[in-house]
Amino acid sequence: MGEAASQARLLLAPLRPIGHGMRVAGPARTVRCRPGDNLALHHVIAAASPGDVIVADYGGSCDSGPFGEIMALACQLRGIAGLVIDGAVRDSAEIAAMGFPVFARGLDIRGTTKRDRGEIDIALEIGGVRITPGDMIVADADAVIVLPAAAARAALAAAEARAAGEARMMERLRAGETTLQILGLDKSD
Repeated sequence: MGEAASQARLLLAPLRPIGHGMRVAGPARTVRCRPGDNLALHHVIAAASPGDVIVADYGGSCDSGPFGEIMALACQLRGIAGLVIDGAVRDSAEIAAMGFPVFARGLDIRGTTKRDRGEIDIALEIGGVRITPGDMIVADADAVIVLPAAAARAALAAAEARAAGEARMMERLRAGETTLQILGLDKSD
């Protein structure tokens, strides 16, 4: 989707899936947490709607893990699509085994306090990208991408067209053509 949609914004923060094959797409439900405290995450989980992707600004901190197996189960039971956090999480093997998509900066087992309510449904900046509530989040092993909500339909159409074109290319490769031939790069100048 990132290459197909001109309005797609790529998060430059090193956020990666905590398990193989994780992917998620849905509207952003944003939260800002004070590093070392996870009360705001508890509040956003309670407030989120089915299909939401929680996007948490944890200040890039990997000094504690504010989100773990219990919170992942709470999210799953509420129909929350996944979590993107600019910070660390814990219980990664258990979360991966549950199949709950989490994209994080790192892992840390240390716990947190529960005193700061943080801020929910506010504009965030993560990895050089402004994320507002309702923006579409698309994440997989290659990237975390943000699309303005108004651009989502056009971006999906462009991504589907690109995927169809790539499928045709792969069929031509299987039929024996080279990428030089398919792309018209085999002509001498």
